Amino acid sequence: MADRIYPKQATNGTAAATNPSFPATKAQQYGASRPVYRPQPERHRYRRACCSCCLWTTIAILVLILIAAVASAILYVLYRPHRPTFTVSSLKISALNVTSASKLITNINLNVTAKNPNKKVVYSYNPITVALVTDDDIAIGEGSFGSFVHGTKNTTLLKAAITSSNQELDDASAAKLKKALKSKKGLPLKIKLDTKVEAKMGALKTPKVGIRVVCEGIKATGPKAKSATTASTSNAKCKVDLRLKIWKWTF
Repeated sequence: MADRIYPKQATNGTAAATNPSFPATKAQQYGASRPVYRPQPERHRYRRACCSCCLWTTIAILVLILIAAVASAILYVLYRPHRPTFTVSSLKISALNVTSASKLITNINLNVTAKNPNKKVVYSYNPITVALVTDDDIAIGEGSFGSFVHGTKNTTLLKAAITSSNQELDDASAAKLKKALKSKKGLPLKIKLDTKVEAKMGALKTPKVGIRVVCEGIKATGPKAKSATTASTSNAKCKVDLRLKIWKWTF
């Protein structure tokens, strides 16, 4: 049999010569070391949506404020509303004594005159709480007026009994009251009235809002024996303020 002739395989040296290896280029080296690109989520669309929402919300609020201002101006021109006024008519003291045990006994009759100066506005009041205190806020007694409707161009006389029985005082407050009651100048007092009121203008009614009336300039003296005394109210002045409550705060 004839011998087969096999091709001669190349040695390592020959293979290296046939397929020579070249050093990697800079581009190849950079591509191998560069991290894989991962596209980041686009946030600009979300920001644009938020900005657009804030813009339209602001515009809506401004439009509502403008509408409220125009409506208020129209109501003012049509009805010319004014705040009610309050004056202290009389303060008759039957008992105002501080005992040796620093306890306060009070029996006082209070008359307050309320006036509605408006021609087209009717006020409706909730029950009114009455607090009688000194100028440095020592509590003298409490009482109340009933609820009532205040018609146009109307004057209403409100009456209340202010009492306290064996109200305990600290030593400093008891000493101040005793000294002031013996003084010729009298004991300076002020009255605080708190309630909620609703205004009615034709077919329109407002929500009930809180008001506080503070009357200052009252001078009181203690009764002598069994005779009641009348406090001086000639210099008393009353101020009406709105009481707006926002969450936990009252302004």
